[in-house]
Amino acid sequence: MSKRRVVITGVGALTPIGNTATESWDAARAGKLGIDTITQFDASAQKVKLAAEVKGFEPKDHFSAPEAKHKSRFTQFAIVSAREAIAQSGLDLEAEDLTRAGVIVSSGIGGVRETETQQTSCLKRGFDRCSPFYIPMGISNMAAGEVAIEFGFKGMCTCPVTACAGGSNAVGDAFRHIRDGYADIMLTGGTEAAITPLSIGGFTTMRALHVGDDPQAASVPFDARRSGFVMGEGAGMLVLEELEHAQARGADIIAEVVGYGVTCDAYHITAPAPDGEGGARAMAQALADAGDVAPEAVGYINAHGTSTPLNDKGETAAIKTVFGEHAYDMAVSSTKSMTGHMLGAAGAVEAIFTALSLRDQFLPPTIGYVEPDPACDLDCVPNEGRAADVEYALSNSLGFGGHNACVLLKAWKG
Repeated sequence: MSKRRVVITGVGALTPIGNTATESWDAARAGKLGIDTITQFDASAQKVKLAAEVKGFEPKDHFSAPEAKHKSRFTQFAIVSAREAIAQSGLDLEAEDLTRAGVIVSSGIGGVRETETQQTSCLKRGFDRCSPFYIPMGISNMAAGEVAIEFGFKGMCTCPVTACAGGSNAVGDAFRHIRDGYADIMLTGGTEAAITPLSIGGFTTMRALHVGDDPQAASVPFDARRSGFVMGEGAGMLVLEELEHAQARGADIIAEVVGYGVTCDAYHITAPAPDGEGGARAMAQALADAGDVAPEAVGYINAHGTSTPLNDKGETAAIKTVFGEHAYDMAVSSTKSMTGHMLGAAGAVEAIFTALSLRDQFLPPTIGYVEPDPACDLDCVPNEGRAADVEYALSNSLGFGGHNACVLLKAWKG
């Protein structure tokens, strides 16, 4: 079977810098910082007091009272973002064969807030008095399941749980599912809501999080001052369609998905392989998967760029391995400098930003960049975004456990 072409026809997002995809992209273009003091719980007794929260989100604006009560925050984020993506796509679902429409939504942690609150409650009341909604609210796949129920999509429905690579795995897996003929439409992305005492505490004790109190200096990818990531939350959802299916209904196409690379370091539970070996193979795979796209054709990478010492150094080395001297001619920015790290949602939101970069021919900046690091010496689009002429762009994601995922997008020219 010949490989089918796959395009993006709708996007939706809730992020620390905007409550829609359009708001988030406008803020990313402008270099808006989404990091501030934690408000979702009292963090005064904890070392980490900063996070990148979704702001002004009111469940009652989107759900009935019973629905809001019985849907976890990460599931709420996914549904609201999915509604936006479907609306933007212009799909008439009543006219579609929904057995040919599927859902892939990642979440790294799922309803951890429910686990914390139920554990605390049950220690006092007894575990046989646990909420009957705990399990369906807490399990990581429920966002995917609820999104499928929301729209009646009856094809493949799954949830990659690959830590911080999950959002990119979701987009890449959905791309292949359409390309190889199993579906015509996929609603895909990632969602996370893990700004909780236990999550923050866990990442703090493993020394993964920044512990300072200045938001401007907290998430500074590729900067010599970087000392850990900032926990973020939110969701990003994309509508992917087979090209002829999209064209037949006159859809507005945002960008084309052309390649996907996915590897494992098989090295360490949290540290990336030395010199980013696994990430390099994922990027090379994505280029090969797209029909051997030349490295020189890629003009931009939305980097994983977590603002941790090991990640940014290793990712820079991986990019040099794949792109050679061209690595110094391309742009490599990290939007995590604005959004923080949204874990399982990060790759999906960053795929959206990458697609919109190609649509608008504009590259978002890495903000907070002050002190260059000789080990991270590529063009990180420091502090201010800029116009560019880019045909191909990559979105990189890496995750604990050695997971690497890379999605290659191409500008749509009609």
